[in-house]
Amino acid sequence: MLLVDSHSHFDDASFASDREAVLARARTAGVMAQILPATHADAWQNLQNVCQEHPGLYPAYGLHPVYLPVHLPEHLDNLRQRLDSGAPCVAVGEIGLDYFLDTLDRQRQQDFFEAQLKLALTFNLPVIIHARRAFDAVIATLRRFPGSRGVIHSFSGSQEQAKQLCKMGFMLGIGGPITYERAQRLRRTVKQIPLENLLLETDAPDQPDSQWRGQRNEPARLIKVLDTLAELRGESPEHIAAATTANAERLFGIHIHAA
Repeated sequence: MLLVDSHSHFDDASFASDREAVLARARTAGVMAQILPATHADAWQNLQNVCQEHPGLYPAYGLHPVYLPVHLPEHLDNLRQRLDSGAPCVAVGEIGLDYFLDTLDRQRQQDFFEAQLKLALTFNLPVIIHARRAFDAVIATLRRFPGSRGVIHSFSGSQEQAKQLCKMGFMLGIGGPITYERAQRLRRTVKQIPLENLLLETDAPDQPDSQWRGQRNEPARLIKVLDTLAELRGESPEHIAAATTANAERLFGIHIHAA
């Protein structure tokens, strides 16, 4: 099986000391590609370097809502310049809205979110969206930007919200949270999402699965997500692997092959 981790922060400092070993474990597990979304402007260059050094890593650049305090208006100009430079980039992300942290100004989040949606449309790129307790606001915003496409990272919304997003053509990223038995609503919802709208992700080094709780997550753990999703849906891991990999290839314009 060839797998794509559609959301990995493999450029994170927690991987600095053993990145090659982590990458080798991922490939042994069948994870032949990772999409690395950025969080803030100061991290872009390191992310680019990590992707250039390791085949199968694909960069995305954006301004994450949780990092709102460090974002400056000129970072949007810098993002446009980076996208316009022709340097490899498969998406604009990680962008979006976070209503979980009440210290983040919602209007300022909205302004950065909309500016980056415009850039994605300008450069014909998909978006990688962070939506935490903000699904209705994200959906309402996307309706104002017809033609937008991409993935809602770590989807945790309702079945109705999933249906609306799928109808708009968006993918839904599924990761470690589905492995926890207490996540009953999410586990019910993933059974109903069309397979052509699903992507697998780890969010490494965050969101470890239930068997890896409290440890640094890594892309090799994508197998646990795959197996859980297959069990919940009553489908074979091979079938889901083939479909989600094809979805990632189509969305991000990449082609996956064995090492």
